[in-house]
Parts: sequence; structure tokens; C-alpha cells
Amino acid sequence: MKFGRRHFIKKIILATIGLMVIDVVWFEKYVIEWNSFDIANGRTDKIKAIQLSDLHLRELKSVHKSLAKRINTEMPDVLFITGDAITRTKRIVLLNDFLHLIDHKIQKIAILGNKEYSGHVDLDLLRQTYMEHNGTLLINESYVLHLKGRKVNILGIDDFTLGTPDINKSSENVDPSLTTIILNHCPAYKKEIDQTEFALNSKPLILAGHTHGGQVTIFGTPVFTPYGSGDYVKGWYANNTSNMYVSKGIGTTVLPIRFGARAEASIFYV
Repeated sequence: MKFGRRHFIKKIILATIGLMVIDVVWFEKYVIEWNSFDIANGRTDKIKAIQLSDLHLRELKSVHKSLAKRINTEMPDVLFITGDAITRTKRIVLLNDFLHLIDHKIQKIAILGNKEYSGHVDLDLLRQTYMEHNGTLLINESYVLHLKGRKVNILGIDDFTLGTPDINKSSENVDPSLTTIILNHCPAYKKEIDQTEFALNSKPLILAGHTHGGQVTIFGTPVFTPYGSGDYVKGWYANNTSNMYVSKGIGTTVLPIRFGARAEASIFYV
């Protein structure tokens, strides 16, 4: 049987559309992109951290199980969860189940995102859940991480859009001589962080999320980014004051699709 040129072109178009659909609804959502950054400047006592952002847990799927398995294989010194882990109080049980999959020895430090607020999540129960899994929830608070003979400042900022972020409160009694990591869900708050009066001996690392990398992008340009994103979409943003990394996150919002913004988990050596 001979096929005409028109028939061949039609097959090519249909195959291309099929591949795009697979990419949009499956590959970019469920095949996690792992990125690794060594910013320890040659230190021999570097700390290994993993950032997870925007889990948006609605059910525990195979992608979350494989994610937990990879975290256990990497065995970081600390796991940072930078907001929007869940969207309802009833889903705390899902977060509990997910955290149960992760080695208890791995210290976890989390902050809130806008979804915990818009979903009226019980913050006391959320804090307790993190505590049960060797975790700490920071809301405009600081924490000194003791690892490998080092002390590292961890500042957890409240959500920019629905919470009451306060970098000055978070940085009270912070030792400026220590390496500082700031967990900040909405990258737009970087401006306030950069303008704060507290002085550090070195530029802090800011870990943010919220944008989903645009979630749907056309030729690299996001169709939409949520309020609180500012001029930031994904990846590194540095100036003379701070270095910020914006994660594309794990979950999705509004529509369960991704295009040109593959789900991401990141490893940092600090």
C-alpha cells in the first residue's frame, strides 16, 4: 500500500501532537529534573542540602515515592521544604505519609507558602507533623543548624502574599559571621531581604519557589506567573547583596500540566 505525501504529513503532525501531550501531562510532571550546585567555595566541610518546593500534595503517587527514594539515596545533611507542601488540613496525612518515606535521620526545615494560608491549614498540626519527622517549621524565625562542626543560620520567612513576612524579625539575634540560608517562598520578597539592615559577613543564599518555573512556557517565556513572583521565574538570580535560587517545584496548580517547566528538585553543597 502506498501512502501519499499528505497522509505522511498528517501522521507526522499527529505523532508530534501525541508526543507533546505526553510531555505536558506526564513527562514534565513526573520525571523529576535533579540539579546540583556546589557553592561551598572549596570548603572541605561542605553541607549537602536538598530543596523541595511546591509539592502541592493531593495524593501520594509513585513520583513522590521515587522522590523520597532518591532523597534517601542522596542522604543530604538537611532537607529544605520551601512552602506549598499541602493545600488543606485534611492533606496533612499525605504529608505525614510522604515524610515517613524519608529517612528520619535527615533533618527537615520547612516554611509556609500561600497555599497553606489559602487552604486554612491548621498550622499547629502542621508544625507537629514536621516535628514528628525530625523537622522544624519556621515562620519568621531563625534556626542554627549544627552540622560537621559548623553552624549555619537558617532563616524562615513567612509567605509574602497571604502571610506577614518579616526579615528583621527573622534575623533577630543572628550571628552575622555564620553562613546564612534564607528560606523564602515568594521570590518577589527578595527586594525586602536585600534592603534589610542586618549585616552579614557574606552574601546569603535565598531558596525560593512559588513560580513553578512558569508551569507553562512558550519558547521559554511563561504564559503566567502568580502574584509574588516579581521578575523571577526559575534558576539563579544574584546581585551584590544575595544569591537566590528559584525552584520550579514539584507539583502543579490550576491545571495539572507542565510545558517547558519540568518539575525539579535541587541539591546544594554549601
